[in-house]
Amino acid sequence: MAAKPELLSPAGDRERLDMALSYGADAVYLAGSAYGMRAFAGNFDRAGLADAVQTAHARGVRVHVTCNTLARNGEISQLPEYLEYLDSIGVDAVIAAGPDVLDLCRRHAPHVQIHMSTQTGITNYEMARVWHELGASRVILARELSLDEVGELKARAPRGLEVECFVHGAMCVSWSGRCLLSNYMTGRDASRGACAQPCRYQYALMEEKRPGEYFPVFEEHGETFILNSRDMCMIDHIPELIRAGVDSLKIEGRAKSAYYAAMTTAAYRHAVDAAAAGGPLDPVWRAEVDKVSHRHYSTGFWFGQPGQYTDSARYVRDWQVLAVVQACDALGNATLSLRNKFSAGDELEVVGPDVAAFAMTAPMMRDGDGLELAQPRHPQMEFHMRLPRQVPPLSIVRACRPSS
Repeated sequence: MAAKPELLSPAGDRERLDMALSYGADAVYLAGSAYGMRAFAGNFDRAGLADAVQTAHARGVRVHVTCNTLARNGEISQLPEYLEYLDSIGVDAVIAAGPDVLDLCRRHAPHVQIHMSTQTGITNYEMARVWHELGASRVILARELSLDEVGELKARAPRGLEVECFVHGAMCVSWSGRCLLSNYMTGRDASRGACAQPCRYQYALMEEKRPGEYFPVFEEHGETFILNSRDMCMIDHIPELIRAGVDSLKIEGRAKSAYYAAMTTAAYRHAVDAAAAGGPLDPVWRAEVDKVSHRHYSTGFWFGQPGQYTDSARYVRDWQVLAVVQACDALGNATLSLRNKFSAGDELEVVGPDVAAFAMTAPMMRDGDGLELAQPRHPQMEFHMRLPRQVPPLSIVRACRPSS
């Protein structure tokens, strides 16, 4: 089998970065306060970027910074100084969406690799070759390619050019994210990181001369989400991706929760390691992708057209994070930070960095003053609870609480 690929995880803010690092990412991608395709993620100011790079590098993890929006004149004039800053703090790669950013990177960030964004719509080996000759060390392929097309592109791409592919997360109804619908309907430009996701809306028909009268738009079984798409999940096909020569497996989700960053990273970490060792993925880790917030899954375009999906666009949210472990001794005495209410006697699960999920019943707890506590109530409050065994910091206490 080919070399083990890089696992690339989303880091929308510092909490999500810490989770991705703790749960097994080889590399993370994140953004500063501008030029990123997720304007509503927490993102990082300049001091935060420098600290993120230092923290990640201390754990042997690479940092890729997104500069893949379609910049206007006023923004592009400020980009050289920003790229010089990224170079000075040791960023490993910049994700660029066009020749403008690529050229500026070559001139102002000579120590930083250039990765061409999926926004460029790279769909064939000649396009990959051109970007390589212009200075790119990696191409992030369009999500609309099949497994066979990716394998052929990698085989015919220039030697030394890396190929990165999305393997998990939200899909876009438009080709490689080139959508004008959000900008037209809401003024929020998808190409500038502010998509309002109007493809997820439930639509009705209104006739021009009958204002206020809404006529439903139905598919054959009453479905109305006519522009909807499912999320991608390729965790069952990691060996095929490795054989195709994919160099980096990318998880979408910089705007999603720290819990999502943790558990998708953990699941794919174990999937990659199992595939590289020639063994199957432990079902306990396979189950983790079903325990994060997600839309119904498909394999995207990897094995052909995914087909239209017109059922509800709402997320499946069956599990809720209750607390995050801050510290835990050898006897399981843990200090935790509350996220959602629960009570002594509730049935819980605990999962952590390289710790498969295990069940427990919540015992009586204690507050910061050592007083008995049957139910911690205040968000982010610190409390103490005995766990069945020792777990690492940033382990997660959760419960199955299906949404209606």
